[in-house]
Amino acid sequence: MKKNINKRKNRGGSVEKTLDTLGPGEAGVISRVNGAGPVKRRIVDMGLVTGTQVSVLKLAPLGDPMEIKVKNFNLSLRKAEAAAIEVHPRGGKV
Repeated sequence: MKKNINKRKNRGGSVEKTLDTLGPGEAGVISRVNGAGPVKRRIVDMGLVTGTQVSVLKLAPLGDPMEIKVKNFNLSLRKAEAAAIEVHPRGGKV
């Protein structure tokens, strides 16, 4: 049985992942913010919008929450919130 690792191909054929699947040192560009209501509004208000580059700085010992760098500030997100954010991974480690 294959595991779902939150990857999919977009219309252009490139692979997209959700932010929660990136590890420390990995980066990507936000391609879509899923969800609705106050959680999505909060994510967008924090600057996590399409076209923004993000990088994962570190994970808590149990993997939740995760610390990311967005623009010039650090931000902590729960894994559930990060799972709603689709990114185009950027090659290599940051």
